[in-house]
Amino acid sequence: MSKTDLERAAITDKDLDGYEINRILAAPSASRRTADPANCGPVVQALGGSSGFTATARVGRVIFSKKHGPGASMILSSHGAGDAARVIAAFRTAAKRCKTFKDIRADFRYSDTELQPDPGYGDESVSLRLTQLAAGSEDEEPIRVPYTIVAVRQGATVAMFYEFNLPRGPRGKDPAVVPEAIIRTQLTKLSKLGLSK
Repeated sequence: MSKTDLERAAITDKDLDGYEINRILAAPSASRRTADPANCGPVVQALGGSSGFTATARVGRVIFSKKHGPGASMILSSHGAGDAARVIAAFRTAAKRCKTFKDIRADFRYSDTELQPDPGYGDESVSLRLTQLAAGSEDEEPIRVPYTIVAVRQGATVAMFYEFNLPRGPRGKDPAVVPEAIIRTQLTKLSKLGLSK
């Protein structure tokens, strides 16, 4: 899919009642975000909706609930033959191995990384929960921020959904979730566009 195709395939307010959807920037280049240990890089990259693979095109959306419920950020990436499957495989492998790691660029640590049961979306999918430890210094008691990532491959397109809970918000200590309605609506729209091409 070209960038124009992905823009047409991305959900809008008209597709999803109760949500406001805005565009966010997403570059097609491979993510340069790195982790310590290095083999956790695919998880750090997925936290920004990207991967270590260059895409043909990427588009981004941020989705807000009008009822103060959970929303999500989403990046759709179109890849060449084989690379979409490699994005998911690299993310799944890192998610299994990396219980704690550091995002080197952002200087945040993550812990409690837990691969969730396969949600069964698209051609293949991976779901991960983890906790960001946000602190101003090594001595400071970190603020624990629950995060979640759901990565889905549908054909040669990868949809990355990610969400976090505000520590002082109503769901501050609960596990972060991406609403199923957002994922299902986006995958349905992708399928329809694929069939019409």
